[in-house]
Amino acid sequence: MDNQIIFIRIADERDTKFIPEIIAETERSAIARGSGIAKRTPSSVEEKILAGKSVIAVTSSDQWVGFSYLETWEQGRFVSNSGLIVAPKFRNSGVAKSIKNRIFKLSRRLYPEAKIFSITSGPAIMRMNAKLGFLPVSFAEITHDEHFWEGCKSCVNYDILKRKEKCNCLCTAMLFDPEYLIDAQPLIYLNTEIYQEVSYS
Repeated sequence: MDNQIIFIRIADERDTKFIPEIIAETERSAIARGSGIAKRTPSSVEEKILAGKSVIAVTSSDQWVGFSYLETWEQGRFVSNSGLIVAPKFRNSGVAKSIKNRIFKLSRRLYPEAKIFSITSGPAIMRMNAKLGFLPVSFAEITHDEHFWEGCKSCVNYDILKRKEKCNCLCTAMLFDPEYLIDAQPLIYLNTEIYQEVSYS
């Protein structure tokens, strides 16, 4: 048995080597679930990494475990938490929840007054969002920035979104609004978190 520790931290330049794996696994996962997902390009993922706007999970032996990133819209009024993906070997271990929590904390620290949103068709992500204080909302309550919706064009369900005039789709929009939560203060955390010690053969 090979004992490994999983580290969850803000991604940086050393993590660009994982970009092909992140993109490939994101597409494979969407196909396996039969759900739509906006495709990510290597340059877009690299941009998030180098800007300090993504979170990565890696093992003590430098094996990629998971990833997520944030983007800002309407001059920081909105922040999206997107692209959460975990390598198959590490799924059902709780690491996805830890990555989700970490990207949320990063969003709150960098943009404490922003409304944070996520659109997803995955029940697991919806449950994670709900535990963080996200509520289901209509698409009208999230960003109207056309650049955000441009990213949906590569999704297999984009024709549905287009027919519905961006009012709804197969994804559910969820929103965290700090104005509605009395104790929603910026969260402080260590730069690197040790998630857990795990054994894999």
